[in-house]
Amino acid sequence: MEEIRIPSENAPPAEPIIEFRGVSKTYPTGTHALEDVNIRITAGEFVFIVGSSGAGKSTFMKLIMREEKANTGLIRVNGFNLTTMPRKQVPMLRRTMGIVFQDFRLIPTMNVFQNVAFAMHVVGASDRNVRKEVSRALSKVGLGNKARSMPAQLSGGEQQRVGLARALVNSPDLIIADEPTGNVDPNMSYEIVSLLTEINKRGTTVLMVTHDHNLVRDFQHRVIMLERGKIVADNAGGSF
Repeated sequence: MEEIRIPSENAPPAEPIIEFRGVSKTYPTGTHALEDVNIRITAGEFVFIVGSSGAGKSTFMKLIMREEKANTGLIRVNGFNLTTMPRKQVPMLRRTMGIVFQDFRLIPTMNVFQNVAFAMHVVGASDRNVRKEVSRALSKVGLGNKARSMPAQLSGGEQQRVGLARALVNSPDLIIADEPTGNVDPNMSYEIVSLLTEINKRGTTVLMVTHDHNLVRDFQHRVIMLERGKIVADNAGGSF
């Protein structure tokens, strides 16, 4: 069976898929969320973002998705300049990324197939392409036999795998996983990160926020640690 279309491992080197230069973010409340952050993440990397509560992880992700704007500095994501990007271009940016949430965010009145298909309908895919790609995505995450199940009939781990299929179905350049293992048991946590790692091996960039130090240690990917809005460590190989 043909695999889901994702970038080849042998693709030529690309510009950084995510770049922060001197980025700072202060909220109207006066909270300094990020201060002078400089990061370069190249295409094909798998990067864990770690740090305690309030370290700036959520703000970092919101800036990448353009849910928030930086006060100072330059941000580039998937070829878009987020510093100067008009609001009307934000949907175009988000079509280049797949997002996996901690709380699954499945639509309870839609079955598994429909939840994954929704991400394709949003970008105007044809019904024929939707049927083909959704089936592939569900097979990829081991849920080919659950297409007609409702979210309430699934375990937490299965719901998160539906979320991963939804993030993957449009063949994004970048997958953002925001605490994807926060609501599943330890065994399923390893399954989720293993799936993300396999996707990454095929060339898709993965950025994952986590508080699980065991996952970080065991999967040996690059680790960026935030503390009080600053990068305090940036290491390869799962050490921090």
